[in-house]
Amino acid sequence: MATHSRISLARRRRGMTKKGLADLIGVAPNTILRYETGEIPVSDEVAQKIASQLQFPLSFFNGQEIDEPRRDNASFRGMASKSGKIMDAALASGAIAFLLDDWIARSYSRPEPDVLDLQHQDPISAAMLMRQYWRIGDKPIENMVHLLEAKGIRVFSLAENTKEVDAFSLWRDDIPYVFLNRFKSSERSRFDAAHELAHLSLHKHGGAGSDYINDNLEREANAFAGAFLMPEIDVRAICKLPLHSVDDLRAYKKRWRVSVSALNYRLRELAMISEGKCTSNYVEMSRRGWLKIEPDGITKEQSYILQDVISDCNSRMVTKNKIADAISVPALEVEALLFGLANMLTIDGAAMSSPRRSVDLKLV
Repeated sequence: MATHSRISLARRRRGMTKKGLADLIGVAPNTILRYETGEIPVSDEVAQKIASQLQFPLSFFNGQEIDEPRRDNASFRGMASKSGKIMDAALASGAIAFLLDDWIARSYSRPEPDVLDLQHQDPISAAMLMRQYWRIGDKPIENMVHLLEAKGIRVFSLAENTKEVDAFSLWRDDIPYVFLNRFKSSERSRFDAAHELAHLSLHKHGGAGSDYINDNLEREANAFAGAFLMPEIDVRAICKLPLHSVDDLRAYKKRWRVSVSALNYRLRELAMISEGKCTSNYVEMSRRGWLKIEPDGITKEQSYILQDVISDCNSRMVTKNKIADAISVPALEVEALLFGLANMLTIDGAAMSSPRRSVDLKLV
């Protein structure tokens, strides 16, 4: 018998309304509601129709209840501008990430979470405290994805049909998760990663409820991210005054692997340039097209943990399709969660090879 919550999850994952699914399988919208609440059972024939229309394997609907992310404990970057349907699709993708993460945990050990609870700190102090705790000092961070993973944070990609979401993060019991939009520039993705780290430490268990719509939490997360990626001591030592043009920013930003616009804003925060200069810099950046296409863009940061898992699976002939079968989801969902983070298998199970960082991933 189909598990009612899985019907709702698959529908939301596809960004479909109850009426939309009802029309596709030939029932009344109220019937879908009754299916999803468990008020009435789902026949084998209907379950097959639902599986076909939502493009999920039938076995997915026969599984146990799934641990799902909730709006009230997920922090979305730029949440206020996103529709409920988009957020629901992203959260449904997060539920599938939980299934994949649980599958990984059954076979591999990874670093334990080591994130400070800084809920009573201001964002600038919190950024410095986290750097000190992680023994980074004031030096630039080479790879944000690697850093988060080394501190026990699970990092996954946002799926293609949720690419309007910049990023989101949440705690699942004692495990922190970050979901990054891999369609953005690497510089912006790094800032998003630091932004979500702020939510995990400053706003633990805060979510997309009414209080979250107040953009003060977003401002705090942005301030944390700027200070975390571009420490004041290092910025003042490197960026020598006067800063004459955006070309100066273009040269300096390479040290911290951030966008030109992020460095421009950080310099304004530190009063190293005036408000007027900051604004004129943005105008010039826009004229040059730098706000759409980052100049001197850096290579996308990949996951060393997920890549090592995939490489080990390859060595044991465990393909993407086999992983998907093990957790009863479409193979494309697995691919979407790893998109841009690991060199994934093709849909037919053939391997894609590329150099990767050597790590010692422990089998359980």
